[in-house]
Amino acid sequence: MSAAQDRAAFRAFEHGRWQDAVETYHAAWSELTSQTITSVLDSLAPGRFLDVASGPGYLAAAATAKGARAVALDFSPAMLAKGARTYPDLTFVLGDAERLPFADGAFDAVGMNFGILHLGNPDAAIAEAFRVLAVGGRFAFTAWADPAEALGFNLVLAAVATHGAPVAIPQGPDFFRYSRPEQCTAALGAAGFTDAAVTTVDLRWTPPTVEAVFPSFLHGTARTGALLRRQSPAAQRAIADAIAQAAQRFVTTDGRVVIPMPAVLARGTKP
Repeated sequence: MSAAQDRAAFRAFEHGRWQDAVETYHAAWSELTSQTITSVLDSLAPGRFLDVASGPGYLAAAATAKGARAVALDFSPAMLAKGARTYPDLTFVLGDAERLPFADGAFDAVGMNFGILHLGNPDAAIAEAFRVLAVGGRFAFTAWADPAEALGFNLVLAAVATHGAPVAIPQGPDFFRYSRPEQCTAALGAAGFTDAAVTTVDLRWTPPTVEAVFPSFLHGTARTGALLRRQSPAAQRAIADAIAQAAQRFVTTDGRVVIPMPAVLARGTKP
């Protein structure tokens, strides 16, 4: 397939997954991914704010609470419907992060909380964020740190390497591209941003049990979930058991499960 066809196939795959995974994502991941919100908003100016690839609008809702005039944009009607039920006073827009339906300079700040990992052409989305920002406006996005640090991914990938088999998944950009600070600053610079900076945000994932790690990834994620869903039933059972066993090292003395899951926060300014 051509690069355009690869991107279209990947977009369709991601879209279908997020249409189906709204409630599972909310239950399994929203508490963790929302831990970056304060850091994202602290790096941006208030005013006209756009939350790109917003899901149910957690970032936009927090920006509104801080006084911003926020809009949440996502390509999944199911995610937007969840957002409208949760935040009935928030403005939601169905749209494509890579072709934003807004005028040049329409916003003072743009944020994307983990959404960049689910785009077929993330460079196009960064360029679009630049376009819709006013001069002096700021853009910030987050992505997971490398699996050596974001240890939930390490649990899954190690178990699949031992007990799984290669499976076909629509080709997308490197999931951990933006785990590398130099890739973040290069992408921001290529789009025209200045003052690019990258920091690490320390996050802790607290699934209810070690057994909950496997289904959280299986049902509540896209690419990693597909890697698990497309294994044979026997392989899935072996992977689930291996993950639960390895996750025992993250059980605290009071019985809680606390898994380090740091994120990378990248930001830049439109000159």
